[in-house]
Amino acid sequence: MALARIQAAVVNGLKTLGKLTEEQATVLLNSNDDMSGDNLGKLLLAEYKVSDFSLLTARSRAFGLSPFHVRNFQVDELTFQKLDRDFCRENKVLPIGHAGPFFIVALANPFNLQITQKIAEITRQKVSLLLAPESELLELLEDKKEQPASVGFGDVVEALGMEGGIEEVELAEGAAEDEESAPIITLANRIIEDAYYSGGSDIHIEPSEKSTRVRVRIDGNCQEKLTIPAKVSGALIARLKVMSNLDISEKRLPQDGRIVFKQFTRKNLDIDLRVSTAPLNHGEGVVMRILDKQKSTLPLAALGFEPENLEIYRGLIQRPFGMVLHCGPTGSGKSMTLYSALNEINAPDIVIRTAEDPIEYTLPGICQMQMHRKIGLTFAAALRAFLRQDPDIILVGEIRDPETAGIAVEAALTGHMLFSTLHTNDAPSTVARLTEMDVEPFMVSASIVCVCAQRLMRRVCKACKQAYEPEGREAEILHKALQWRGPIFRANAEGCPACGRSGYKGRVGIHELMATSEGLIEAINKEAETALIKRVAMLNGMFTLHQDSMKKVRAGLSTMEEAIANVPPDMEDLEAIREEFAIEAEVKSQAEAARKEKIEGFKRQRLQAIKDRAAVEAASAPENAESA
Repeated sequence: MALARIQAAVVNGLKTLGKLTEEQATVLLNSNDDMSGDNLGKLLLAEYKVSDFSLLTARSRAFGLSPFHVRNFQVDELTFQKLDRDFCRENKVLPIGHAGPFFIVALANPFNLQITQKIAEITRQKVSLLLAPESELLELLEDKKEQPASVGFGDVVEALGMEGGIEEVELAEGAAEDEESAPIITLANRIIEDAYYSGGSDIHIEPSEKSTRVRVRIDGNCQEKLTIPAKVSGALIARLKVMSNLDISEKRLPQDGRIVFKQFTRKNLDIDLRVSTAPLNHGEGVVMRILDKQKSTLPLAALGFEPENLEIYRGLIQRPFGMVLHCGPTGSGKSMTLYSALNEINAPDIVIRTAEDPIEYTLPGICQMQMHRKIGLTFAAALRAFLRQDPDIILVGEIRDPETAGIAVEAALTGHMLFSTLHTNDAPSTVARLTEMDVEPFMVSASIVCVCAQRLMRRVCKACKQAYEPEGREAEILHKALQWRGPIFRANAEGCPACGRSGYKGRVGIHELMATSEGLIEAINKEAETALIKRVAMLNGMFTLHQDSMKKVRAGLSTMEEAIANVPPDMEDLEAIREEFAIEAEVKSQAEAARKEKIEGFKRQRLQAIKDRAAVEAASAPENAESA
């Protein structure tokens, strides 16, 4: 059996390049062996001693693509901004960059058109292809650079045992010394490094009567990492204050600061930490939020939006004016979603201004402002300044007071697109929260484009999750939320090495997207209760947080236990809501019909009265003429 067209083109190309003789090419072209692309490549490399470069050149000419040498490519923090590493590894593609409207990727198998279409959908750009050897792609995507393991604290604790009585004054004077110069300095660095390598988001240093514990929040749950003697606690916190440029002598009042960690370590860690201290009953406590400057924003498609919600959300954020609000507790992913939305709509012809506290990620092409409350630079002051700078889009980190809420609504009503966050439990509660801040209901309904409530749920580990058939209450909850029954997954109690024996690895977002509609605007203007607004939104197609969490359970991304722990089941029955609103609509229809009938009756009476008057006047006209 002769070779397929592409394989024959590869062989002829190598013959043209002088890498195969006429006889060798004829033998290969007339071969009856199974000569798929992979088999032909292995044969050429092993038996015909064709170099990787020559084979790549011949294959690229056969496919009509440009060759790409992966070994010369440097991966940086922007490489996997549009396509995450797991997707690239699974599909054997490598994002190279942008060229005008094109998104450039290198891949090994150009025949797989579905991957090209999927990349175009995710990036929302035209895709330009380069051809690369599969082995080199996989080698780069495997990321063989070893992730630093948990660095441990054994050596530092031993040193502290000998030097536990270190004085805070001595520490402050030697704060600028080398990181290895004192055990306390090493301990502070080690705590931060260990938290970062563990994938933590927050570090908690909590004093008690006899000891101080260090905990790290990983995938939403706090894990205890270290317990140190109480006599060391003061020196450790003083060191963190020095790194944050805080007043080490002030222990009675809370303080806020920021650590630029690369100033205090030799390791290649470009992270910042938002530091908050507070006086507690056994001493000062410190909480540090890790802000990874090496990490880029994710595309909206990677944040956990369901396809129907993603399509609606993408359409809404393209509006020319209005207000898009994200709500949820601290650490629910609001900032990441807003950054991803801005990244998606950012373009050279759009002016974007942001007011943030703090600036968590630096976005190219966007002007960002850091708040400074001590000198009066608040969100409200920033908003006023932005409105004089001709922006198209404004992001306000948080609406937390009536002044900011009022200016934000006015900005949304005067031709600007405004993004912000609010602390409420769900999307319908946002209306009540804004009215509490003295914003009139009619202004709320006129300005809001959509409200998105969100949470982060732990992902069940792909490697060790266990399938089972839900029964009893679990099956009932699942059926009531989605009208679906079937097998779902639970976490393995013993876990595996991939998930650190926890059964969970990573997190996924759940969303409740409440877009405005005619019925919702009517309910807000009538100052309806939050429960009624929620029912109206559900009737208009909103999926609640609970329903979205059940979709993640159905898809095998998380577990029933995790879903219920994050969001309690809805009390509302969608069928009952539909029936209730259908009855209300029928009652309104009948009332409207009665009103119209009454108006028609009045019209008929009035017309009859006019006719009667005209008849009387016509009858009396001859009599008046005779008398005249």
